[in-house]
Amino acid sequence: MSQRRACGVLGQPRSSQRYRPARRDDEGKLTGRMLELARQHPRYGYRRVWAVLRQERWRVNRKRVYRLWKKEGLKVPQKKRKRRRLGTSGNGIVRHRATRKDHVWAWDFIHDRDERGRPLKWLSLIDEYTRECLALEVERSMTAAGVIDVLAQVLLIRGVPGHIRSDNGPEFIAHAMRQYLETAGVRTLYIEPGAPWENGYAESFHGRLRDELLDRELFADVREAKSMAARWQNDYNHRRPHSALKYLTPAAFAASLGGSAPKPPAFPSPESEGHKTDGDRLTNQDPTLIAAGT
Repeated sequence: MSQRRACGVLGQPRSSQRYRPARRDDEGKLTGRMLELARQHPRYGYRRVWAVLRQERWRVNRKRVYRLWKKEGLKVPQKKRKRRRLGTSGNGIVRHRATRKDHVWAWDFIHDRDERGRPLKWLSLIDEYTRECLALEVERSMTAAGVIDVLAQVLLIRGVPGHIRSDNGPEFIAHAMRQYLETAGVRTLYIEPGAPWENGYAESFHGRLRDELLDRELFADVREAKSMAARWQNDYNHRRPHSALKYLTPAAFAASLGGSAPKPPAFPSPESEGHKTDGDRLTNQDPTLIAAGT
């Protein structure tokens, strides 16, 4: 049967049947850049790679990126996760959701080890609404005093949030910490014990942190971990497109909102009893001075 007759029977235009796609001049460079991004960020899917390419001024739509992605056999392995029920606590992310910038911050710890097996304790602090990582600190160990130091520095730069969400870890419920937050005017949202999903934004952030940094890098010591933490935090805030923000970076999304939280007041020196914690004692001085290193 001739091609003309076959196309006539099927209602297929002969011009479409004979069409051969033309390879674009920039296809090789585009594919090469996609492969480079996939190697640098193996947990990025094609949508996030497309968003990065758009940031880099590539004139390319998502369908074309998807076609090349499939052609090169790129794929992000799917994680198998057990289903979790939503928490019922009024302090969880479902019942007390952030509605504006600096409305609710969330913090938590995540643990790792260096190449010699020594512990690394990471503290993250994020804005739940803008998804910005406000602090990412790593030490061998960190007590309530160290957590207050980190928070005091962020408050001086960023201002005072409405609430801060956390679990019931000893660093977050220590008397010194609760007194500091009360003096600063920050209300606490403690989730139910054994319900980490109620602090879901922090858990999600830690999933990205472990996926893209902790599981990919081997840290020689705490100094190298600090350097990598600062680099990854900057990349997360200013270069990594966030799917929940319509593929804007957290910094770009926050800049589009404008405004900021009020600056913290001058803190009076707390009573010495307010600095006692289980196993540590803070110096009896202004918490803001502690952060400034004076």
